[in-house]
Amino acid sequence: MHPRTMVCLFLLLAFCSAPVLGATKYLGSSPELSAAIAGTNEFTPGQDATISIVVQNSGLNTYKFVNEGTIERDDLPNTAKLVTIWLSAGTAPIAIKTDPQMVGDIKGTGTVTVKMNAKISSNATAGEYSLPLIIQYKYLEKAEQDASDNIQFFYKPVNQTFPLTIRIKPQVKIDVLEATPESLNVGTEGYLNLRIQNIGSDDGKKATVKIIRNGASPIVPTDSSVFVGDFSAGSVVTCRYKVAVSSNAEKQTYPVDVAVTYENNEGTVVTSAPDTIGVPVGGKTEFIVVSEPARVNAGSKRTIVVEYRNAGETPIYSAQARISAVDPFTSNDDTAYLGTIQPGEFGTARYEVIVNGAAIPKEYALDSEVRYRDALDNSQISDMLKVRVLVAAEPGSGNPFANPLVLLPIAAAIIGAGYYVLVMRKKK
Repeated sequence: MHPRTMVCLFLLLAFCSAPVLGATKYLGSSPELSAAIAGTNEFTPGQDATISIVVQNSGLNTYKFVNEGTIERDDLPNTAKLVTIWLSAGTAPIAIKTDPQMVGDIKGTGTVTVKMNAKISSNATAGEYSLPLIIQYKYLEKAEQDASDNIQFFYKPVNQTFPLTIRIKPQVKIDVLEATPESLNVGTEGYLNLRIQNIGSDDGKKATVKIIRNGASPIVPTDSSVFVGDFSAGSVVTCRYKVAVSSNAEKQTYPVDVAVTYENNEGTVVTSAPDTIGVPVGGKTEFIVVSEPARVNAGSKRTIVVEYRNAGETPIYSAQARISAVDPFTSNDDTAYLGTIQPGEFGTARYEVIVNGAAIPKEYALDSEVRYRDALDNSQISDMLKVRVLVAAEPGSGNPFANPLVLLPIAAAIIGAGYYVLVMRKKK
């Protein structure tokens, strides 16, 4: 007898032998789930990844028998109910950031797609890794109708695990072995020297090492790229960059990002994950007037000597000091050359000033500044300084009460008047 004929006879006998109030019968039916990654399954170290997963239910209801007077079922045996899906990292160098996802029911021949956010470890080694995908659900195992108006459902819980394969691609990964600043101070330009090693598993071709400003860091690259050519795994390169430091920075360490753009073994141009380093910045170049206040008489011309000290941490070159002469001062020689001044050393300037004869005797403060060249031969100018000058009264005509030729007759007149008053009082 043909096998299909035997199956039909068997089903017919099962149908005929069923009680009058038997429930609807299904044969060859239950959920059959499978899972796969949709789209790419290749990722790079340090990448923020989104893994799309498609879960499919291929369970079919092969046969269905319905007796008159039975109650129709709400659920079918091939429906996966109350499905919960979650992805585990297993032993892979990856962190899963998405919690377990409840996706409801998956009917027979139905599919559902879930997206899982993950972070690939920046230290991940290239290779293939298996991620366990765990799926929990229930399905209708059987239903029994005890009477014409009620039916009892029996659900079976299922817990399945599906391995999903991802691939970590080889990549250039950098480690900054040494970061040495050169003449790098607040408000100036300087150099940053780096020694960088490729500690990744890929050989970078046509590689360019870049430094990138980190957020609002006051260190701003002026020359940000250095071409190093082939950057094989394990090799070390040395790079030199010109950078500027904002004038509102402080003496401390600031962050800078370093990354490599290269051509990988597939011929695609990619950029490595950045490595953040700390770069120490020296204090601002500043000057202090250390000389005592110069003393000048009103109505006179005099050469005053002003001594400046380099209070910064870097040498200055071709320095010139200047003084601003304002009323009651004038000057035909208000600029002095100081030359090179090392940190902590002094520079002496001499200015010729003329003081108006009507000047009020007191201490004055004249503005002064120092213009100089930094280590990169950039022209810089200091903050405004104060040069103190003490003005004394002019001897002679400039102040009649300070002239002895004027004071003597006045004194004689006062003495004579006093004597006259005394004699007249005695006579009375």
